[in-house]
Parts: sequence; structure tokens; C-alpha cells
Amino acid sequence: MDRFRVVGGTRLRGEVSVVGAKNSALKLMAGALLAVGKTRLTSVPAILDVTIMAELLRRLGCVVDYDPTSGVVEIDVPDRIGHRADYELVRALRASICVLGPLVARCGEAQVAIPGGDAIGSRGLDLHISGLETLGASVHVTHGYLIAAAPNGLHGGEIRLDFPSVGATENVLMAAVLAKGVTRVTNAAREPEIVDIAHFLVKMGATIEGAGSSVIEVEGVSALTPVSHQVVPDRIAAGTWAFAAATTEGDVEVVGGVAGHMGAALDLLTEAGTDVVLTDRGFRVTGTGRRAAFDVATLPYPGFPTDLQPFALTYNAVAQGSAMVTENLFEARFRTVQELARLGADTRMDGHHVMLHGVRRLSGAPVEASDIRSGAALVIAGLVADGITTVSKAHHVDRGYAGFGEALRGLGADVTREPDEAPYI
Repeated sequence: MDRFRVVGGTRLRGEVSVVGAKNSALKLMAGALLAVGKTRLTSVPAILDVTIMAELLRRLGCVVDYDPTSGVVEIDVPDRIGHRADYELVRALRASICVLGPLVARCGEAQVAIPGGDAIGSRGLDLHISGLETLGASVHVTHGYLIAAAPNGLHGGEIRLDFPSVGATENVLMAAVLAKGVTRVTNAAREPEIVDIAHFLVKMGATIEGAGSSVIEVEGVSALTPVSHQVVPDRIAAGTWAFAAATTEGDVEVVGGVAGHMGAALDLLTEAGTDVVLTDRGFRVTGTGRRAAFDVATLPYPGFPTDLQPFALTYNAVAQGSAMVTENLFEARFRTVQELARLGADTRMDGHHVMLHGVRRLSGAPVEASDIRSGAALVIAGLVADGITTVSKAHHVDRGYAGFGEALRGLGADVTREPDEAPYI
């Protein structure tokens, strides 16, 4: 176990690059199971979660070649694949549930351990289950495994999601492409990652309309073929750097960031006094002086993303004025709040609301990451704290960001890694 050691007082300046989205790359890797042969993905982030997903696919019988340096993953899928995803790997990766749809579509059966991953609250599987049942699968849970079977294959159907779940939309989409007939999904998730997966599947030979809207229609085909595909840029990583620049009163160009994928976040920063301008390579964020606090509530896309909520907390902790941050998606995603309080943030929590009264500076102290985004947000908090801040459980950050510490050092920050058992100085 490592921790980050952060020396406060840095205004981030320079440029930082973002590559493919973690939340798309993992699902595209699972989608490769739908076609026999070699699928090639580029711009894949060099993160721990990709390594875990690669091993999961190997356990299913695939040959996976992953080069973190080049960002290329090649997945050679055999004619016959396994259908059981064991808890040993699934417990570390919530995204592993996305193999469920492809396995049922390809094998007619699937056994996937109930996933683990970040400590941000429950993510019910009811929508995944009801969607697959509408497509003709029988699904039940036993001994910690989600068991799905469709011995006669899947068929199209009308699916209305009670909530625009990204995971359920992905699983239904990847199952429906090989189902007989037409599937119509209403109240579907609209994230750019959903659009990316749809583009990938269409390249493979699928017939899909409406991705990016709340209604998606899929006409099943008998087989798909492997392709080469570039992963969509990571809007959450881009948003992380946008908030880092604004919070530290810095000046950062986010190379590869797509501003159009993160309108709600950039709009709020702009309204609060941060300068955001488009560039030929992405966008540039400049925070001059102490910016105003702003209220924010997380919502499904195109609303403010829950993955950026911890960064809104950190921003508002040192902004001018008071703000209310509301979490509407995950009940346990306010673990960052108690850690910010250790750094001197003025916070009051009531259910799924947090009121923050901005202070000029935080004060360095030992804190602990509870998930990917919490860890990254606490490192940024350390940059606006007097003295030294240590952020334990750095491995959480590794799951979502490639070379996070190195990127910060490239922007002028004094951030290093050290063994977690090292004494706090």
C-alpha cells in the first residue's frame, strides 16, 4: 500500500493530456466477447482496472495482449468461451458486471459473481436482471453469483428502465445485438460512453439507432466481426483537471478533453468566475483569484456527473461563500466530506446534502481515500492546504488515473508516493 505525500501551496500550470475513458474502455473490452477473432482497442488508459479486466477475459478463454505504454489492447476471442466470471477478480471491479450481457448472448448462459469495487454505495442489479429477462433469459442469484440462462437464444423486446442506468443500458445493448428481432430501450442512459459502445458495435455489424438519446433501438443480427476502435476521451479525467486548475487558481490546458462532453461541469465553473476557453487541442481552464462557491446536484447525463462530485466538494471547501452539494445517485459518496473536515473544511452534512462554507486555506493532515475520485480530490485538496497532506490507499487512484502523481508534478505540484506505513511528517 502506498500513499500520496502532497506539499501545499501549488498553483497548477501547464498542460496535461487525457486518453480514453476508463468507463468506456472496460465495457468495450467486454463487448469484444461478442465477436470471434481479434479486436483491437487504442487509447486505452494505463490503469489497474484495465489489467483486472484483461485477466478476467483471459479466464474466459481469450488471449489478451495489453501494452500500457502504447495504450493498445488486443483481444483474441475463440469460438468457444467460458461463461463463469469468478469472485476472485470480480470483487475488485464493479465494471465486470458488463460481461453478463455478452456472455448470455454468445454462450446462452452466464455466471457472474456479484461485483465489488468502490465504496460509494449500492448499485442494484435489478435493472440488469429485468432487462435480460425481457430478452428471454432466466436470471437468479445464488451463492453470490448472478446466474443467467437463455438456452434457446435471446429475442427482442420492449424494455423501459426505471432509471437511466449506464450499466443496465450497456448490458441490454450488448445482449440485444445478437438477439432475434428488435429491441427498444426507453429511458436509456445517454452518456458519451454509451454512444462510444454503440459506435463500436455498429462497426462490428450491429444495427443500432438512437444512442445518445433516451430511446435506443437495436435490430439483432446473427453474428458480429472483430474491429479496431479508438476509445472516446475520458470526460471524468478531463473534469478532474478542470477542477484542479480552478481549485488551485491555476492555468491548465487539458489536451484531448472534449468540452462538449462535460457541459454541466464547465458551465458551473464558468458561472463561478473560472475562465474556460476552447483550444485546438482541447480546452484551457484558468482560475484567477478566489472564485465563487456554487451549488451543485448530481444527475444522470447530461447533468452534473456523480464522479465529479468529490471535486466540487474540494472546490467549494476553499471557494468564496457557501454552497450546497447534493448527491442524488450514490448514498455513500460523501465519505470525502469527513476527510475534508480533517483538513479544516467547514462542512455540515444532512442526508444526501452537504453545506460548505469556504475557508481561505485548508491545513495539511493525514487523510484516506475511499474510492477513485475521492482519492484524487483529496490530493487536490492537499495542494490548497498549508503544510503536508498524506492521502492513504493510493491504489484507489491507480484504478482510474494513469500516472496521476507524475501528471501533477508536470504541472508544478510537489506530489510524491511513499509506503503507507511511513511516519507522517
